[in-house]
Amino acid sequence: MSELAESPLAAGDRNLSVEQARAAIAAALQPISETQTVPLGLALGRVLATDVISPIDVPAHDNSAMDGYAFASADLQADQATVLQAVGTVMAGAPHAGRIAPGQALRIMTGAVMPEGLDTVVPHELCRVDGLQLRIEPGVVRAGENRRRQGEDLALGRPALQAGRWLKPADLGLIASLGIPQVAVLRRLRVALFSTGNELRNAGQPLEPGCIYDSNRYSLMGALQRLGMEVIDLGLVPDDPAALRATLAAAVADADAVLTSGGVSMGDADHVRDLLAQLGEVAFWKVAMRPGRPFAFGPLRSPDAQQPVWLFALPGNPVAALVTFYVFARDALLQLAGARPQPLPVLQARCTSAIRKRPGRTEFQRAIVEPAPASDSGWQVRLTGSQGAGVLRSMSEANALLVLGHGQGSVAAGEMVDVWLFDGLS
Repeated sequence: MSELAESPLAAGDRNLSVEQARAAIAAALQPISETQTVPLGLALGRVLATDVISPIDVPAHDNSAMDGYAFASADLQADQATVLQAVGTVMAGAPHAGRIAPGQALRIMTGAVMPEGLDTVVPHELCRVDGLQLRIEPGVVRAGENRRRQGEDLALGRPALQAGRWLKPADLGLIASLGIPQVAVLRRLRVALFSTGNELRNAGQPLEPGCIYDSNRYSLMGALQRLGMEVIDLGLVPDDPAALRATLAAAVADADAVLTSGGVSMGDADHVRDLLAQLGEVAFWKVAMRPGRPFAFGPLRSPDAQQPVWLFALPGNPVAALVTFYVFARDALLQLAGARPQPLPVLQARCTSAIRKRPGRTEFQRAIVEPAPASDSGWQVRLTGSQGAGVLRSMSEANALLVLGHGQGSVAAGEMVDVWLFDGLS
């Protein structure tokens, strides 16, 4: 029995909301578990397999948070100027030897080790220096200020990053700051990708009458690469059941997931959905959304496979294919890759124009988010123009999707709406 056999959402002819579809996908998936060890410089976009435990205190010692003068807070006067004698300089990487007497201070640089007995730093621009004499007026600095304590950022033995973290640039820097040169990560998720349609041609080929160039594969390939996936490009597949079955069989043998575009509507030549029902199980293929209906999802199996290979059959229209990827496949593939779920970042922006919509479906409009005029505040969003599912230029011009929820009606100009930033989608 398949993972979805007992689910009320398993019926392939059922209309689902976007929220129901996303929940059903998330409930069905189990992440991969195979691990690799990679050099830190190659770990960007990989998923941590184990917690990174700090082998040191960060910082490793009390140090100065800025350039200034270090002194003992016991010398600080509350109701009159504090006068100290500067008796030397402490540079980063060269700790000061010996103790400092009461009434004395040391010139100190950012990151330098705080000398023994000194606990406060006054920025050089907030005090007056006359020769070797240092004068600090009352209220300029408080006891213990501008000192970074040992282990303040991260203590020895504490988790620095947790397993399932999708590694970002700052994470690599954090790991490097611990002196760790390599990390254990999950292997890259392998995603097979192909487009279906007798009318499709590859870029660079002659274009016969009635044919079009395939754009979906390249849009989806880019989206997968940004997620750190290993892409298996299976090219173009004609609308022929035997060719589609052979391609799906090859994908099942090599991949963890399969992305297709085209072949999931009710047309006579739309075979992907029927093959999915034969090779696995159709989870659903009608979703109340625009653009993006229909969409098919389900497990493909082979006799010797321990885990199913999950098929995401996207619509053939270029915009619908990419929107459906963002809405359903992106989070699901990250989940399969072992990444901990991270909600999509949602921004509220003021809509510059009225938008007609009827309740009962979720709509995703291509839009541009930009700062509101100086007379206003926050952000505003405007549509890129024609919202047809085949107008890929408007998707290229957009920097966000304007999201109108399932139960939401028409929007008036000036109303606040939800937007998904493309940079946030990764």
